[in-house]
Amino acid sequence: MTAIDPAARAAELRALLEEANHRYHVLDAPTISDREYDLRFRELVDLETAHPELVTPDSPTQRVGAPVEGGFPPVRHDVPMLSLGNAFGHDELREFDARVRKGLGRGADGPSVTYVCELKIDGLAISLRYEGRRFVRGATRGDGTRGEDVTANLRTVRAIPMRLREDPPADALEVRGEVYMPRGAFAALNEQLERDGRPLYANARNTTAGTVRQKDPAVTAGRRLSVWTYQLVGANGLATHSESLDLLLRLGFPVNPVTRRMDGIDQVIAFTEEWAEARRDLDYETDGIVIKVDSLADQAALGFVSRAPRWAIAYKFPAEQVTTRLEDIDVYVGRTGAMTPVAHVTPVLVGGTTVRNATLHNIDEIRRKDLRVGDTVVLQRAGDVIPEVVAAVVEARDGSERIWEMPSQCPVCGTGALREEGEVVTRCPNPYCPAQRIGGLLHFSGRGGMDVDGLGGKIMMQLVDRELVREPADIFRLDVETLESLERLGRKSAENLHRSIQAARQRPMGRIVNSLGIRHVGEQTAIDLAAWLAGEVPRGEHETEADWSRRAADRLRDASVDELTAVSGIGPVVAQGIRRFFDDEHTRDTLHRLLDAGVSAEAPTPGTSTEPATGPLSGKTLVVTGTLPGMSRSDAEEAIRDAGGHPASSVSARTDYLVAGDKAGSKLTKAESLGIPVLDEDGLRALLEGRT
Repeated sequence: MTAIDPAARAAELRALLEEANHRYHVLDAPTISDREYDLRFRELVDLETAHPELVTPDSPTQRVGAPVEGGFPPVRHDVPMLSLGNAFGHDELREFDARVRKGLGRGADGPSVTYVCELKIDGLAISLRYEGRRFVRGATRGDGTRGEDVTANLRTVRAIPMRLREDPPADALEVRGEVYMPRGAFAALNEQLERDGRPLYANARNTTAGTVRQKDPAVTAGRRLSVWTYQLVGANGLATHSESLDLLLRLGFPVNPVTRRMDGIDQVIAFTEEWAEARRDLDYETDGIVIKVDSLADQAALGFVSRAPRWAIAYKFPAEQVTTRLEDIDVYVGRTGAMTPVAHVTPVLVGGTTVRNATLHNIDEIRRKDLRVGDTVVLQRAGDVIPEVVAAVVEARDGSERIWEMPSQCPVCGTGALREEGEVVTRCPNPYCPAQRIGGLLHFSGRGGMDVDGLGGKIMMQLVDRELVREPADIFRLDVETLESLERLGRKSAENLHRSIQAARQRPMGRIVNSLGIRHVGEQTAIDLAAWLAGEVPRGEHETEADWSRRAADRLRDASVDELTAVSGIGPVVAQGIRRFFDDEHTRDTLHRLLDAGVSAEAPTPGTSTEPATGPLSGKTLVVTGTLPGMSRSDAEEAIRDAGGHPASSVSARTDYLVAGDKAGSKLTKAESLGIPVLDEDGLRALLEGRT
């Protein structure tokens, strides 16, 4: 009997198992049964256990690695992972086509544009890096510039090839895609949780994101994630996007079969209509269609605006509406004291998510829609938008419904509620209200503020409940032993959080000012104040950053309303909000107490310029308000800055344009009364591109 060569048999089994994975997950054409796969897998495990020298990094047995220690290290994307602009109707798709045609120099009567349509997967965007044929790193999208290294967990996703099926077109290759949880896998997971008496997950998308970030890859492996890939970064030698998708298939990546080349926008629109209903039969969630210009040369010619490509857009399927019962209305108190009514509804599935709560905005909206507790109501959710109560079904009333009133006192601390003239929001004026304290501290430590990684809501609540943290400066007095005493925070996690706190001791002055949570002072106003301080308090040649920080803090604390109003982008309302913050005995010295705790600003280098960028909006002040369909407010403000403009937070006579989205509110009313031009998103894009 011929002896079996362990090395040859191991290589044979690896090839067999990888081929089985490819046929099952990529081609959807399995050739062996699950039982046979398991037997071969077990044989390979036994061989590698007996002969450890035979283990290779890309072996199917290595898809589950060791648990992650100390969090996920950051990964900077060589090419940013951009977001897409959105289209919410066919008219907006035609407008997109018109912009593409104009950008390519084709008139309305010119040749049509060839597009590629792909289903927009409702999952988690990832980046996969290969060196040679071997998978070496997987990362999340993160903020588009920096993500998290989740290689160990992505190795457990069997649809991701550990080794490419042919030589790639470059020594290093980056592939982008979307990890998702199939509907069947999500249902099975919730069924198991229900049997175990544990809380169920609300939707597959959030569950996918949490699964990819599990500290133990074995947990990720047990949840049957899959992936669709849709982009090959740096596709050298290819002429079209559709060719790059073909190459991805040859390399062994799964590409969604619902992908088509379309000649002209009419065919694109027909495709969106076809899948508006057909998507419900798929085994995964999709909330729209991504439309991309097929020609890579045309993509390069069209370029980008802000953080979005001009050559692609995401069409969102119409908002899904359902009816349910408005069981009660509660009030949520935010970090600024805003008292927001929240609807508690009979749980209902809408847009792939089980909804139990929905926003009601404010008391004026409740009155306008004539909503009553006990009403049958229409609930709407579109994509990532917070569920909203659209209307009451008046004809379903039986007389048991009751009119709801905004409480006269804060439901958290009992302080009398206030509603200032001209505002739609009712507020709790107590700055030491527990609800405001938690919200304010989370704003302070969050992104845009001091960015203390790992200091989330559950940890902050423990710190406040134990009176370990009463104000921002207390965070920087925490030691490892104190953090380790918190529930579910071991020594390693406590050390990691302590390191994050120490790293946050030095931040740009704009970030520090923004973190204070001063009423009406957002990110841009904080940047304006920091630039003003850099001019008002020049840094001495031999001055330390700590000394400069204290002098700058003194200047800001003592600035008068008139001085603040003279700062570019700051009007009387904002100036008075800043002055009130520094006049209040509780908050007056907040910034100075931070400095006493060892925080300092990154002082401007002597002689450096604080002049804004130049561009088509140079010298212009714009205010963005409401919800824009295709970009977030922060993206819009960044685009304005990049174009040389100044994004202000309040409307004044010095405002050049108001960019108004849905539910623009009082800023729109004020702009109209002052005769300030009002733009929609397309108008803003035209300004950014210098088309007006």
